[in-house]
Amino acid sequence: MEDNSEKPVKGRKAAIEEQARLRRERAAEKLRENLSRRKQQTRARRSGEADQTIGLPAAKMDES
Repeated sequence: MEDNSEKPVKGRKAAIEEQARLRRERAAEKLRENLSRRKQQTRARRSGEADQTIGLPAAKMDES
């Protein structure tokens, strides 16, 4: 009778490493998107164009 107890462990370890690699790749992609978006915002502010961000609106200064 063969001892196959190490095969499932190696398979699980490989699956965990693959998940970690995919997670790192997704995080790196999100960081690149964020950096690109922030650079675009900075360029727009320098050139006087409206900020095209999607998210919370800027705070209003005075409504009186």
